[in-house]
Amino acid sequence: MNYILFDGAARNQLLPFTFTRPVADIRIGIMTIREKWEKILNTTTSTITEDYLSGKWPMVEMEENVMINAAFLPTAELVEQISNLQPGEAIFHEEDIVAFFAYEDQDVDFESCTSIELEGKPFFIQNTWDIFSLNGEAIAADFEELTRDRKSQPISSTNQVIAPENVFLEEGAKMECAIINASQGPVYVAAGAEIMEGSIVRGPLAMCDHATLKLGAKIYGPTTVGPHSKVGGEVNNSVIFGYSNKGHDGFLGNSVLGEWCNLGADTNTSNLKNNYAEVRLWDYSSERFAPTGLQFCGLMMGDHSKCGINTMFNTGTVVGVSANIFGAGFPRNFIPSFSWGGSGGTTTYKTVKAFEVAEKVMARRDIEFSEEDKAILEEVFEQTQKYRRG
Repeated sequence: MNYILFDGAARNQLLPFTFTRPVADIRIGIMTIREKWEKILNTTTSTITEDYLSGKWPMVEMEENVMINAAFLPTAELVEQISNLQPGEAIFHEEDIVAFFAYEDQDVDFESCTSIELEGKPFFIQNTWDIFSLNGEAIAADFEELTRDRKSQPISSTNQVIAPENVFLEEGAKMECAIINASQGPVYVAAGAEIMEGSIVRGPLAMCDHATLKLGAKIYGPTTVGPHSKVGGEVNNSVIFGYSNKGHDGFLGNSVLGEWCNLGADTNTSNLKNNYAEVRLWDYSSERFAPTGLQFCGLMMGDHSKCGINTMFNTGTVVGVSANIFGAGFPRNFIPSFSWGGSGGTTTYKTVKAFEVAEKVMARRDIEFSEEDKAILEEVFEQTQKYRRG
């Protein structure tokens, strides 16, 4: 069977992260949603997404296909239902289409489909804050899937570890002179990842391939440090997608960082309002601030955005794609994509300058800033023009 992951209705609620990727390529837990499905289904997948993203993430259609809403993470019940899907059948959760069978080039009429209700507890992301709110559950599920019938590499005696049975080190992982408490959730350290001396970790924690916890880092789970990311200072219940750095002291809490982000030294995020009120976040669909139902919510930062040293982010701040933030004081709670400045105001960060930085940053990791990447960011620049003032 050919499996295709489609963006679904949640796509706009997951901006700014879905400006630059399909929903399927959001990282939550240890793996991205796509990686979870591909591992469980034991096959590759393709994508139905926005036209401007489809060059980098094309759809591959075959004679028979199962379409899966990428906002839904795999569960045993859902995988079983999907494996039994027949022509003319569709799985629903309330009003959301979860999965359906489709022949090549078929326009599916859902009103005439046999409707099947999703069994078991649904596991899906609807909003940006679900990425950190559900991260503990996602880490636990990924940990079980990735470590089943496998044995961890030995844990060095220089470490102090509580519940070592919940710690898994892939071959090539490094961890010395750290304090690890895995009694509240698993700790996974992928190949090439390193937890440096003096780090203090309370799980759940996912260290993806070649991720680094720097000397003396303090990590409260559930937290994910994505591939090739570097983290120092204090972090609580946050998800870093990959190739991003929070390399120095400062606090990051209840937050999500996209790829190719950098937080300057002593950057701090507030994750709790002084009056303990519900946090409101910028909503791209309504183009206004909307309630989250959360008391704790920090920073949502899109790909390629960066901030200077000593930057202070208010509770519930949304930063778009390729913004550059610096200066004293608190920036606004919504910083549009391709903004340059800070609390004193912003101007437009021209694409030619933004692309120069992206090319240099990616080259440091031996990754090409491709023409496809440029085209995607140019489209994001156009789509977000209305939010910028200067």
